[in-house]
Amino acid sequence: MRSEPDLLTLLRELDDPQWAERPQGYDRNATAALFGRLVARLDDDFTTRCPAEQDTQDSSEYGRVVVPAGATVCGTRIVVCVSKFGSLALITADNPGAFLGTAEAQAEGELAADDLAKVDQALADLAYVVVPEELLVTDYTGPTRFPVISYQSTWWQRFFGYF
Repeated sequence: MRSEPDLLTLLRELDDPQWAERPQGYDRNATAALFGRLVARLDDDFTTRCPAEQDTQDSSEYGRVVVPAGATVCGTRIVVCVSKFGSLALITADNPGAFLGTAEAQAEGELAADDLAKVDQALADLAYVVVPEELLVTDYTGPTRFPVISYQSTWWQRFFGYF
């Protein structure tokens, strides 16, 4: 797992204000193929069908895959969000924002270490870079300008949000 300073450096490297929704040279087919492999892997690892949404329009998020609550030790679903940028991924218990990261979800008994390890390993094996939610909710300090909004911009909005 990369350190927070390394992840921030990566986020800044991927941040090009000319390409807000997707990076220059974005390969939709390659992103779809990799995402399909992730969904298949999670289906196998959790021995269940994991529903997925993909090719999200007007968003820097490519898609989400959900490990159903019934397939997890704690009975809380796991949501994996995948960005269109640099194979970035986010792992959450229940939904993004439900907990401030996987550590909080584990502390509250909503995410088992074994389930988290399965998802982490699947993402690592497919060369995704997991960015902790705690980092993504910090203030965005990059050059991209967002449409007028009524809330503070965050790194999550930049790499997983709608435009």
